[in-house]
Amino acid sequence: MDYTALYPEIIVALFALALPAVNLLLKDNRFLAVVSLAGVGLSMLAVLMFFVEGMGPQAFDNGLLVLNDFSALFMLVFLAVAFVVILASIKFIEGEKHAAEYYSLILLATVGMMLVASATDLFVLYIGIEITSLSSYALVAFRKKDIKGTEAATKYFIFGGISSAFTLFGISLIYGLTGTTSFEEIGALVGTLDAYKEMLWLALVMVIVGFGFKVAMVPFHSWAPDVYEGAPTTITAMLAAGSKKMGFVAMFKFFLIAMLAIKADWEIVVAVLAIVTMTVGNLAALNQTSIKRMLAYSSIAQAGYILIAVAVGTEYAVTGGIFHILTHAFMKGGAFIVVATLATVAIGEKISDYKGLAKRSNFMAFSMTVLLFSLAGIPPLAGFASKVVLFSSPIMGTVGGSEWMIWLAVAGIINSAISLYYYARVVKYMYVDELEEGAPSEKLKLPKSMAAAVAICVVAIIGIGVFPEYFIQLCQDAAQALFA
Repeated sequence: MDYTALYPEIIVALFALALPAVNLLLKDNRFLAVVSLAGVGLSMLAVLMFFVEGMGPQAFDNGLLVLNDFSALFMLVFLAVAFVVILASIKFIEGEKHAAEYYSLILLATVGMMLVASATDLFVLYIGIEITSLSSYALVAFRKKDIKGTEAATKYFIFGGISSAFTLFGISLIYGLTGTTSFEEIGALVGTLDAYKEMLWLALVMVIVGFGFKVAMVPFHSWAPDVYEGAPTTITAMLAAGSKKMGFVAMFKFFLIAMLAIKADWEIVVAVLAIVTMTVGNLAALNQTSIKRMLAYSSIAQAGYILIAVAVGTEYAVTGGIFHILTHAFMKGGAFIVVATLATVAIGEKISDYKGLAKRSNFMAFSMTVLLFSLAGIPPLAGFASKVVLFSSPIMGTVGGSEWMIWLAVAGIINSAISLYYYARVVKYMYVDELEEGAPSEKLKLPKSMAAAVAICVVAIIGIGVFPEYFIQLCQDAAQALFA
């Protein structure tokens, strides 16, 4: 059996399993982080070799898992998120007793995401989602004495368990109707199931509910603000930048491969959910006082934007969706790492705590400004480039009775304008408002590892925004591989 397609996952899994043993030999949290970073780096190298050597698709176990342009690009996204989260965690969990378990769980969560990226079968997809989910539940509850963290983990576990049950029930119905769990084989059969339309619709609803939870789609979003606020902030970054993107990979594969033949039956439903999700997320973010809750609702709104790609369903739309997922991973991951960095130097998590931040740390204020403006879609940052491609896709897809899709572009543009208000408010606090009376005014001494993690995200956002052509081509190749 050829394991080439599985090398990236094997490398990360082996390092995850080795960390507890390394901890027994050397009880040094920093060394554990270095070993974890080495594992992520080696796995990234294995994926990059796929691109450099120009290999064709690599299949494992008769195509159960496939390493192609689509899966390889998403693996790089997930590994990049894991890298910056681990780098930021060196200082963030300094002195914690269970650092080995913490880093192992991050690596195992990443393995699950990578399996989802390369899965061509519903059950393999489900197993990947569950590996990530179970690891994430434990990571959210990492600080057991933190009441908010424990409450967040409990909510996350309950909602996650229910969503998994919905997903599995939907998968079982699809298997019962088609006799297969292969995406391609299901796609070839669903168009012939007119006699079982009601049962197929029930299966679709079940899967939409399950995947809707993973991507925090309205009305399955209520867990996200509480979990994002209560989890350790580095883990919040992983959930927003990594785990949520895994949910979109699953949606791309399910809707645009397995259910593409009956797209006319579900596209309007997904389009309505996209508009509702982006609108509810942005409106709820307007009056938040906690920076983490504001970013959580912003993340819900961003999920609505990406759902446009699923509703439109063209190769160009998926290119835009993948491109926005790539940029959002750095934008939202970087923003949460900024929050985590400032928390380690005694800056609170209320938006008002950021007043006068530029006077205490110009680097942090500048980084947060770049990340927030990119989320709002301000040129020449990466978020602008990805939104241009994503929001233009409904217009490009308006052929033969699908003119209604233009409203997806209109909704996206209006919501981006709304989001600018609450992003700009944070920037105003940092640069215009004075420090609170009695607040410390000395310069902040930032942890080097956390500052480096923030710098990676900021450089990526500026670089992708200034030179988007190469990244758009990568995303286009990935979209072509998805539909191949």
